[in-house]
Amino acid sequence: MMQLTSNTNWETIDKHLIKTEHDIVNVRQQIRFCAKQLNMGIINQTRITTAVSELLRNMYNYGEGGEVLIQKGMVDEHNALIITCSDQGPGIDNLELAMSDGYTSGKGMGYGLPGAKRLVDRFEIESEKNKGTIVRIMKWN
Repeated sequence: MMQLTSNTNWETIDKHLIKTEHDIVNVRQQIRFCAKQLNMGIINQTRITTAVSELLRNMYNYGEGGEVLIQKGMVDEHNALIITCSDQGPGIDNLELAMSDGYTSGKGMGYGLPGAKRLVDRFEIESEKNKGTIVRIMKWN
């Protein structure tokens, strides 16, 4: 299982619970605002917001909701916006399969996780059956 990057020097911007679709909309808006505050261009604002949207939708649809932690800090000598999405859902049976284009365990098109990965500078995932999933994404400024 992949080890998530952690750093105690990251500054926490906010933390949100995802319980409803309205929560997804609110977090998306805040991510875009944070990206703008970190002086990201419109393309990178859109990329991080889209990636987060995919992760939140998965968390809501498959993980019974969860928690989102928004942070900023240095990662590999880059100023980064760091988003950690965690749930206590059923977990992902086969991460390798889940990260392949076109695979879906539900009704989606199968581009959520691999699509989100392509939109960010760093993508990390841990999942354990019956314990949940944690996805951390980072976008450099």
